[in-house]
Amino acid sequence: MDTLLKLVQTANAYLSDYILIVMLVGCGLYYSIRTRFVQVRCLGEGMRRVFGGFSLRGGKQSGGISSFQALATAVAAQVGTGNIVGACGAILVGGPGVLFWMWLIAFFGMATIYSEAVLAQETRVVGEDGNVVGGPVYYIRRAFDNKFGKFLSAFFAIAITLALGFMGSMVQSNSIGETCAAAFHVPSWVIGLLVTAVAGFIFLGGIHRIASVTEKLVPVMACIYLLGGLVLLVCRIQYIPETFAMIFRYAFTPNAIIGGSLGYALSQGAKRGLFSNEAGMGSTPHAHALAKVEKPHDQGTVAMVGMFIDTFVVLTLTALVVISTLYAGNGILAQGAVDGVTKTNMAQIAFGMVFGESLGNGFVAICLLFFAFSTILGWNLFGRINVKYLFGQKADKIYSVLAMIFLFLGSILSNDLVWELTDFFNNLMVIPNVIGLLALGGAVAAAAKAGEAAYKAKKKNKV
Repeated sequence: MDTLLKLVQTANAYLSDYILIVMLVGCGLYYSIRTRFVQVRCLGEGMRRVFGGFSLRGGKQSGGISSFQALATAVAAQVGTGNIVGACGAILVGGPGVLFWMWLIAFFGMATIYSEAVLAQETRVVGEDGNVVGGPVYYIRRAFDNKFGKFLSAFFAIAITLALGFMGSMVQSNSIGETCAAAFHVPSWVIGLLVTAVAGFIFLGGIHRIASVTEKLVPVMACIYLLGGLVLLVCRIQYIPETFAMIFRYAFTPNAIIGGSLGYALSQGAKRGLFSNEAGMGSTPHAHALAKVEKPHDQGTVAMVGMFIDTFVVLTLTALVVISTLYAGNGILAQGAVDGVTKTNMAQIAFGMVFGESLGNGFVAICLLFFAFSTILGWNLFGRINVKYLFGQKADKIYSVLAMIFLFLGSILSNDLVWELTDFFNNLMVIPNVIGLLALGGAVAAAAKAGEAAYKAKKKNKV
């Protein structure tokens, strides 16, 4: 286990510090320019589409799911342990300045995730079971209609199945097990068994059951966590100016004790930013492909809202809570790492400093349970689509059973190894997905132009 951990850590260091940063930032810049910064001009349009009359009862859609169900499924995948455990881990090793780089990655990533949703809509197909399916494997094949495209799409399908369907789900159950064990003193394997049983029931219900659960679970869980975080920030209001000062100061001049080096802060921001918002990774397009909308541009703007919620709301709230309690005001981490504080319990310690240890531990454990469980559902769906692409409809049940086994194993295995393996396969997913995205820039730019024109015309007719 130790040898494997070191090998995977070395591979991840090269992937995340060099290849990942260049590809993610480069793709985000490219699509920001090609779409004339769609993340600035059309974010309001996306907000109106999402919040202009959404319902928690989207119902079963013929040949797909509703736009809000698609968003909820995508956000369910995005808002998980990456927003709590992942963010805490990045801050713990990279310092408060990591948050700035997460913001920057997310800003450009909004243009990337717009392009992913648009292309997923344009290339979606009807599967063997009669349901609509889509995702990177389909737009990669459109970009490269040859053996190279077939290889890239198969490589992506294998990587995402391992990264999200199996390894990623282990990360979620691992975090659920550890936080619940700390808060409620229940063995992690017991929690793992319960999570596996409930998840298995939903898995076997297929796409529509997953969408039905996520559309109800995501808004409720987000509101509960945001409310608790806001209450804590009000209690620590006097440290908020210092908190923001530390974020910007350590982003460019990291402290040798609590901030590492500039390159390390940047790489941590890129790596954990990717794990949190998933832009460029190729996961959320599977959900957005299923949405029933008039134009691909429509779901592209909705996808940007999902990323905005993930990074600029939920992840930022976690970071502000941690920094304002553990770093600002001469907090316990102001002079560097402290024994006993890990990425898994960091948020619980932060909330416990204001709410009390028992309440803080319990609140984070319950929120993480819902966050991670919703991510498990979303990631299972994404893996399922790619397994069907590789092996056909007959592999669906086998995949569900294997996913349940990995879920349970995640609750009892080493935390560090599980995270490193997930990062490794996440990094591999980016490569074929970004290659496909960059090859289809013209199609995305045309869809953005046509979609905006239609939206403006519709608004004008209403007036």
